Amino acid sequence: MIDRTGVEQILAQYAKHGWKLQRVLLSPVFPEAEFAGVFDGVEITSSDLDGLWFARVSRQGITAWELRHLSATPYALVENIPDGTDPADAEHTLRQAEMKMIAVFKDRRIGH
Repeated sequence: MIDRTGVEQILAQYAKHGWKLQRVLLSPVFPEAEFAGVFDGVEITSSDLDGLWFARVSRQGITAWELRHLSATPYALVENIPDGTDPADAEHTLRQAEMKMIAVFKDRRIGH
């Protein structure tokens, strides 16, 4: 489990490189109360994983979205979404990344 300092370091690292926190995904077991104020008012969504969605302009006409797992070991997935993409299609793409990350960490728990 990652601690508050670890989360603050992740947030600072992404901010340093121009990423903006867009979404917070937390599982029911994540000690949310210990992280009050850390997520700058970004809405927290209940999820099967603990992760942060960051976004930034990747290149003209493309927004990169990076899903960073909340763990001490860095693990992230990136999706590039062209500007003008139908919002439902963009949501589908982001949800697919979430499902992929959930599967990766489910397999890790079973395998160890």
